[in-house]
Amino acid sequence: MKRVELLAPAKNFKAIKAASEYADSIYFGVESFNMRMRTENIPIDDLPKIINYCHNNNLKSYLATNILVYDNELEELRNIIKKGKEAGIDAVIVHDLAAVQIAKDIGVPFHISTQCNVSNSLSARFYENLGAKRLILARELSLGKIKEIKRNLTKTEVEVFIHGAMCTSISGRCYFSQDICGTEEKSANRGNCIQPCRRRWWVREESGAEYIYDGIRFMNSRDLCTIAYVPDLIEAKIDAFKIEGRMRHPHYVEIVSKVYREAIEAYYEGNFTKKKVGRWVSELKRVYNRGFTSGFYFKRMTEVDHQHNYPYNLSHYRYIRVGRIDSFNQQTRFARISLNNGFISQGDDLIIMGKETDTYIHQKAQDLQYEGRKVNKSPRGTKDNKILIELKIKEPAIGNGKDKVYIFTDKTYKRKVYSL
Repeated sequence: MKRVELLAPAKNFKAIKAASEYADSIYFGVESFNMRMRTENIPIDDLPKIINYCHNNNLKSYLATNILVYDNELEELRNIIKKGKEAGIDAVIVHDLAAVQIAKDIGVPFHISTQCNVSNSLSARFYENLGAKRLILARELSLGKIKEIKRNLTKTEVEVFIHGAMCTSISGRCYFSQDICGTEEKSANRGNCIQPCRRRWWVREESGAEYIYDGIRFMNSRDLCTIAYVPDLIEAKIDAFKIEGRMRHPHYVEIVSKVYREAIEAYYEGNFTKKKVGRWVSELKRVYNRGFTSGFYFKRMTEVDHQHNYPYNLSHYRYIRVGRIDSFNQQTRFARISLNNGFISQGDDLIIMGKETDTYIHQKAQDLQYEGRKVNKSPRGTKDNKILIELKIKEPAIGNGKDKVYIFTDKTYKRKVYSL
């Protein structure tokens, strides 16, 4: 049996590393022509390094080039897709038919973006006849409609979203942000949505007699979560499961990829259970989420699928930056850490990474030493009283403060909270 492909998002090299143990493929954008222009994205000159890493770790790599394109941008788009091919990209994700034509001219496999809103078999066969290797179907489809489309294709694969942020507009084809800002530079169709749908709104009917919506976030969709329905989706013969999240930090990408990998393997091994689903949902709730919905797979989305009260993260877990890496000993694998915002205890959930480095290390705190002695808990370091400790880490880290040390926790500490 052909196994379903698990596709993880990445905004940078760290996110690719984070997903590499669990995903089958990675999708990302470069610094132009993708639907997540407000995130970090991959420098185009780094494509060879990124794609070599993916292929060396048995990951397929897909380059997102799926925004609307204007005449003055066609040559730049052609250059990006050409560089992608030279670097060994496995496919490009496209929306504009100009991008389709350029990909065909250059000879790069292409996937049709969900922006094309493929919602029926006739549309699907059109793109199949055009040469598409894969269709990323509209997010507004029921599972029954997806099965029908898959049944009517002969060779083109289908891909669906299984987890992550949902947009109230049809497959994200929205002009709300552009209209609010008064400029196409903030258009969702150009990858620069400011997400006004997450705000509170007051909507009054034409007569002005009463409010239909009185200052609530009625367009703020909960996040998609299909972990309980992995068997249904696999049995629908879907070819690829896609995690949304190219604006999310590496730890989010790692945890979501890990959970869905466990669910997929549990299905194939015949031990997928409701008890496991409960544990997986709990783990998914620890990372960024707006609450969960199963989307359109089994019913039409209604107000119960929206988060009216809060537009951001509902998780109680936070990242606490406790210190920095001063040095790393390649022989002993111990890192020397300067603590200036708290302490580290045996078993703490640690993340080591830096804004300007490619380091991403996620592990439990073990082999913790202070003044040459093994300890279960370090003294507390502060800005004015830094504490030096040593900790064994599983991969090399960069010293001189370039890599920072974070604890992922829901406990209350007198420590400053930092985002990654």
